[in-house]
Amino acid sequence: MEKESLAERIKALVVNVPDYPKKGISFKDLTPLFASYEVFDSSIKYLSQTITSSLGEKPDFIVGVEARGFIVGTALAKEMGLGFVPIRKAGKLPRNVVSEEYALEYSTAKIELQKSAMPKRSRVIIADDLLATGGTSIAASNLIAKQGSITLGFAFIVSLSYLEGKKKLSLPVFDIVEY
Repeated sequence: MEKESLAERIKALVVNVPDYPKKGISFKDLTPLFASYEVFDSSIKYLSQTITSSLGEKPDFIVGVEARGFIVGTALAKEMGLGFVPIRKAGKLPRNVVSEEYALEYSTAKIELQKSAMPKRSRVIIADDLLATGGTSIAASNLIAKQGSITLGFAFIVSLSYLEGKKKLSLPVFDIVEY
């Protein structure tokens, strides 16, 4: 499916929620997209094909950021025949972890990655549902580096270009819809 046609189908499913989680924030709810097997499946296939053709090399893992990144990341990992590694909110993972604190669009957060989740020097794509300011993606990439691995790029279904997160990422960004 071509990108423009798929983007239109995705936009028809995304629900704009004004003033959530606080006044002035316009939240893009992708839940209806996840509920649509056909559009979600097409989105994952598109991302997989774009990553594969653009990079010229296959990553070793897909890394997903809690929580909606787990949805996109596990589906993308399965489609690409790769393992999935989770990045979780602080305090959710057992054993030795590396941590990264960062600023969100509307607060601060801390995320963690198990040191033993993948071999050092693994090459990964970081997946999430949506790119906003880029803070979560940068923090996730920093965690990958702290663990001894390499981020090849980022995969999102939606990017909010007006928040300029894509400009802050120095690696390839694979997305389908831009607002």
